Amino acid sequence: MTSLSLTAGAPPRDRLELIGLWSLIGIVAAMQLSIAAAQILLTVAALTWLISHVSRGERLAAPSFFWPLLTYAALTLVSAGFSLDPEVSFTDCKQLVLLLLVPVTYDLARGGRANSVLSIVLTIGAASAFVGIVQYAVLNFDGLGRRPQGTLSHWMTYSGTLMLVICGATARLLYGSSGRMWAAFVMPALLVALSLTLTRGAWIGVAVGVAVLFLSKDFRLLALIPVVIVGGLLLAPPEIINRAESMFNRKDPTSVDRIAMLEAGVAIVRDYPLTGVGPDQISRVYPRYRVATAVKDNNPHLHNVPMQIAAERGLPALAAWLWFVGSVVLGLTGMVRKGRNRSLAAAALGAMAAMLAAGLTEYNFGDSEFLMLLLVMITLPFAANRDGGLPS
Repeated sequence: MTSLSLTAGAPPRDRLELIGLWSLIGIVAAMQLSIAAAQILLTVAALTWLISHVSRGERLAAPSFFWPLLTYAALTLVSAGFSLDPEVSFTDCKQLVLLLLVPVTYDLARGGRANSVLSIVLTIGAASAFVGIVQYAVLNFDGLGRRPQGTLSHWMTYSGTLMLVICGATARLLYGSSGRMWAAFVMPALLVALSLTLTRGAWIGVAVGVAVLFLSKDFRLLALIPVVIVGGLLLAPPEIINRAESMFNRKDPTSVDRIAMLEAGVAIVRDYPLTGVGPDQISRVYPRYRVATAVKDNNPHLHNVPMQIAAERGLPALAAWLWFVGSVVLGLTGMVRKGRNRSLAAAALGAMAAMLAAGLTEYNFGDSEFLMLLLVMITLPFAANRDGGLPS
């Protein structure tokens, strides 16, 4: 396992920064275990980070992709102002506070600390995977109605975080100069736990994320993906095999309902193109736009990230989000090709690819635990290149 040197290459500059650093470590550990604890620690980290900067008279800094995120946040607030129910929408906007993780991580995880942060992500992910496996094997979390969820509130959130951790472990195996043995050791547990969640979107997300990583390293590695899939299916219990087969069943109720939600989303965007219906307002209007083929009478969101953003917050907000995605992907691609800290950049690139793929069937960008982990992972390579970041 990689040595956890939290002051590597960048000793804390004052007591407040030290408190912020340990709060960030607590956030990284808690976000896969307890969202409440992670959000409390984020408040502490953000306050100490801000006060420390102000007391030293330093300018606040962030990676370039933070500015499209701020634009997205501003357009979300505009959407809330024009919402069908502004009070509810502005309350929902509290999730925008999580975006502070980007500048906080960029500063507090700078230099050699970034690799230690990723090591903590992998370690907590392994522990979370073990909890899920025990839930399946001992506590009968073994069906669509009751799936492994670790210590989190829902199996969709759990599978999403496992998906990101698997991308991080794969990147360290391919590009890391240290910590590769630990990544190899935890990988089987991560893959087994993810498969037991029966979450098809996360399965597809992992396949796409890992494929991007293999392609970035050596395209011949892509041949391993079908081998792993076939091998896994041969060893898998019947419920996993049945769930995998359902992806190719056009009459599967979940798939039919996903398509119906997209049709409803198109109609909503047509009627509310600029500001959408407002954050947390889809369930209010969905019955009016529900198509005849829909399975459920109502849905809180449209199970598709781009469509949800467009319908809920408007096309300008979607454009800002796409700007954010493009900025992250371009920056990370350059780092993976010829930059330092390639394993961190590859982990972030794989995570982004997985998020985008899984986000076509699930609104994962609106899931707080998932979003927090994603924001930390995509910021780490940019933070590592500050203050003479150590090679990874």
